[in-house]
Amino acid sequence: MTSGSSRRDFLKTAGVAGGLLVTGALFGTPGAQAAGRALGGPAAPADPWDQVPVILARIVPPTFPNKTFNILDYGAKGDGKADCTKAFKDAIAACNAAGGGRVLVPASGTYKTGAIHFLSNVELNVAAGATVKFKTDAASYPLVSTRWQGIECMNFSPFIYAYGQTNVAITGGGTLDGDAKNGPWFGYDDKRGPDWDKLQQQAVDGVPVAERKYGNGHYLKPNMIQFYKCKNILISDVSIKNPAMWTIHPVLSQNVTVKNVKVYSRGAMVDGCDPESCSDVHITGCDFDTGDDGTVIKSGRDTDGRRVGVPSENIVIENNDYYGRWGAITIGSEMSGGVRNVFAQDNRIHIGSSYKSFYGVYIKTNKRRGGIIDGIYVRRLSGGPCDRGGVYVDMNYSLTGPGFGAIVHPKVRNIFLSDIKLDDSPFAVKINGSADSPLETFHATDCVFTKIDTAKPSISNAKDVVFTNVKVNGKPV
Repeated sequence: MTSGSSRRDFLKTAGVAGGLLVTGALFGTPGAQAAGRALGGPAAPADPWDQVPVILARIVPPTFPNKTFNILDYGAKGDGKADCTKAFKDAIAACNAAGGGRVLVPASGTYKTGAIHFLSNVELNVAAGATVKFKTDAASYPLVSTRWQGIECMNFSPFIYAYGQTNVAITGGGTLDGDAKNGPWFGYDDKRGPDWDKLQQQAVDGVPVAERKYGNGHYLKPNMIQFYKCKNILISDVSIKNPAMWTIHPVLSQNVTVKNVKVYSRGAMVDGCDPESCSDVHITGCDFDTGDDGTVIKSGRDTDGRRVGVPSENIVIENNDYYGRWGAITIGSEMSGGVRNVFAQDNRIHIGSSYKSFYGVYIKTNKRRGGIIDGIYVRRLSGGPCDRGGVYVDMNYSLTGPGFGAIVHPKVRNIFLSDIKLDDSPFAVKINGSADSPLETFHATDCVFTKIDTAKPSISNAKDVVFTNVKVNGKPV
């Protein structure tokens, strides 16, 4: 057995034995090593960052047969007017039936379409100069099984969707345009309250997912791209703009690569990339100019998230650029299935065209979520400004909606930051822990915060908070 395999086996064993979770920063401690020996596992590596090459070695983008299926051959027209929905469907079906290959969206055209549904072994290649523009009528997005803000339901199809497929990819230098500003979607934001309350209550009451029906005639707007219960996913080199809601949203999926993608979003709930209950994820080389969180790790919400009970784990976020708004590197708030082993390195924050980032690192949860956040590692994060704060851990985030009486305290532990250089922010570090479930272990090392309004970190309800060679406005903490 290789050393990498040994570590993976130890992770699996430690995650379930006696309810003990031994991951993340605990690996490097004598207690973790003793726990590993007690569970029959090997001694832990000295440096948790040693897990990164092991994780990346497992993440292998899918490859496809050398066969091309041009959507023009299936009736598509690139005039920006003709409905190409059937052409996409037929080309994807033919590609899948032939054993896989490339569905080509050729250059120098705008192809208008409703929902695109993937099948296995299909690469959708949007050539440079081509635009796939999504229709703005709700009826073009039929009911599918999905997750909406962390709760399973039947709702509008995402603009691009796959369920239970293997080997799927979106590639090319072209553009995917959700055209949300010209659709009904942003008008749903002020109308969704009754539907959203009902869905949350259905989850609390244990209503079967198939009976939680929304979609056309309701006001829970669709995601842009959602690969649900899929394996071997690649999204690379495309530009994605104007989503109605979360832009890239893999759910309950494994082996995910998001590479060299440019995301532009405006409006509410328009995150950049939201892996939810996914494992082995690599997000690299992307530009996130977003109206909401940039990269944000999720795993289900409250009762329903705990029912599904699948964590997001073994995620590497590196070499990305963030242009605002809300959090750049974000965990939660829908994290009830758990989040562990997230590694973010060499990421940068900039002043965007419309927004500034609100937080550099943002971890958010509350006393309804339950679940465990364990092992968040961030190093070499730089830039600014961060309009609301540098690093913020909030365990008392947004307590609204049905089911408030179901108190299940989350656990947040083992957050390790190093070589963070953030400029121009109201505060450097704030931990708003829970009195009933204090944060456990937050270490910041070799960090520099400049132009900070309130120099002293704000720490409440937290244990083992350590600052080593951390300077705020030139003075050591």
